[in-house]
Amino acid sequence: MVLGKKGVIMSDMRIDILTLFPEVCEPYIATSIVGRARQDGLVDIHLWNIRDFTEDKHKTVDDTPYGGGAGMVMKVEPIHKALQAIPNYREAYIAVMSARGKEFTQQKAVELSQRNHLILICGRYEGIDQRVADHLADEEISVGSYVVAGGELPALIIAEATIRLIPGVLGNPLSLATESHTTEGTIEAPQYTKPEEYNGWKVPDVLLSGNHEAIAAWRTTKPPV
Repeated sequence: MVLGKKGVIMSDMRIDILTLFPEVCEPYIATSIVGRARQDGLVDIHLWNIRDFTEDKHKTVDDTPYGGGAGMVMKVEPIHKALQAIPNYREAYIAVMSARGKEFTQQKAVELSQRNHLILICGRYEGIDQRVADHLADEEISVGSYVVAGGELPALIIAEATIRLIPGVLGNPLSLATESHTTEGTIEAPQYTKPEEYNGWKVPDVLLSGNHEAIAAWRTTKPPV
């Protein structure tokens, strides 16, 4: 990290998202934690419209699959050209959003947060020509055992999970030490706030006791909500 204007800590982290729908991603990355991190210079995020890298008048990004089958497949050429437009893309860690990929975890987010440059490629339709994953990317990543319409939501999930781990992004860094999945297999205990009782639903007595050892023990047991 280096110091930027007014002594603000600037991050070396850059994230590029390749998508057919940058307008889906922009409102989210401009909002809340991600938006503040971007505004404060803690992360540099760029959106690339894959259609801008086509050469025909119809901006064709997909075609029918070899071997037959339903749907259309995103072409390798415009994705490759989009990657080539990104500065130093060969030095970046490139991931394709894919239902066939390795499942994303908190431990993977920690790994990615330690990299300087991430490129996330979002698919649509029936998927992306496999040559993108085989020859242009480092990994295929899935956010779970289900299918969504495109890779934009998975890319935003991965981006946020990674960005919030960058030093300075969260107001209280201790939040990271106690939250779910910080240690693999652990779940954060339930949280309560005022009022002490609402609609007959009470805060557990131990949290009102002032006994810090008892509270810590209660939280360690991970009681059900």
